[in-house]
Amino acid sequence: MALLHLLILGTLIQGHLALSLTDCGNYFRRPEYTDIAVSCGTQSINLAIQVCPVIYTGYNESLLILNQIANDPLCRGTLDASVTPPVVRFSFPLRQADACGSIFLTTSAPGIGPFSDFSNIQTVNISGVIRSFDPTVGTVTYNAELKYFYSCAYPLEYLINNTQVDVSSSSIAVKDNNGSFISTLSMQLFKDVNYTSPLIIPPLGIELRAKIYVQVIAANLTSQYHILLDRCYASISALPSNSTFFNLFVPCSKDQMTTMLENGDSQKARFSFPAFRFIEQQNQTISTYYLHCITRLCELNTCTQFKQCSGRRRRDTQTTTIKDGVSDTTLITSGPVKTRVDTPVTSKEQALTGAQKDSNGNGSPAGLTVALAVLVTVGSVAALLAVLFYRRLRMLR
Repeated sequence: MALLHLLILGTLIQGHLALSLTDCGNYFRRPEYTDIAVSCGTQSINLAIQVCPVIYTGYNESLLILNQIANDPLCRGTLDASVTPPVVRFSFPLRQADACGSIFLTTSAPGIGPFSDFSNIQTVNISGVIRSFDPTVGTVTYNAELKYFYSCAYPLEYLINNTQVDVSSSSIAVKDNNGSFISTLSMQLFKDVNYTSPLIIPPLGIELRAKIYVQVIAANLTSQYHILLDRCYASISALPSNSTFFNLFVPCSKDQMTTMLENGDSQKARFSFPAFRFIEQQNQTISTYYLHCITRLCELNTCTQFKQCSGRRRRDTQTTTIKDGVSDTTLITSGPVKTRVDTPVTSKEQALTGAQKDSNGNGSPAGLTVALAVLVTVGSVAALLAVLFYRRLRMLR
């Protein structure tokens, strides 16, 4: 313990009271529970502690120690006097190896809402404490001890919706709220197995059985987690509430036409399927539907466990109707997936009309000739009858 004190004192030799009492003004007061602000980012956790209550208690920014790590410059607080009130800022990455002594705790619970089919939904909680170091030498001190606790909870299961296929990719940026990785996730559609050519849907839709290559990727995500797709499905409605859907794959089961290329091995997951249409839309020239994926972020040492089917709830891939709506979820949404049911030149109605005309003989040259001959014959007979009737009338007179 004495060695720890010497190390801390050595790092604080150059420390000084950067703010005077007059700089604090009305913020020079006793510490309160609300003096710390926690921002749970996707790459790092950022802490801000009001410094004036710290000065009031008898310390300065250099005497606030994060998780008892005093000799690492990356874990020290820095004074920011450009804001009101002034604060001491701490920032450290989410990687477990160098998170400035933060505690990582992963918990599991049964899924609810859109995740009700999954019995093991994980959440990682990252926590720690900032304590004041009292440099007083002696038996007693008049400085109160300061403790600032922080905690960030990150769910590791997300519902991603990609309904835009006329651009190369779709993604969304959201403000982190109590920790969320949803802003790092996006879904992209391609037309080649190398995932180099984005899939552009023409206005009349793509042909049935054309291969669609799907990629779910994480950008700017800490390397501690990989992507594992738990379930991907298509639905007629953009929001899969009360909508017919078709499962491309679910835990431990997939449709026979779906090909899984990569899943749970890196920060991207890939699969493919041939374009299909919903029978419910059989009377429409274009079949329109939307893609959704439930995506799990798993720690490197647990991805293999989730990929195994033993102990997991097995589901069947089938078409049915969702009865319960999706709860509040961040969605990545754009345009619909469209498949071509009929050729763009001749519709079913046009083809049927043409067939009826051919079967009746209407509109052909032979038909016009026969009609003209009949009209001439009828006209000649009528003229002859008129002449005979006229002569008979004259004879009667």
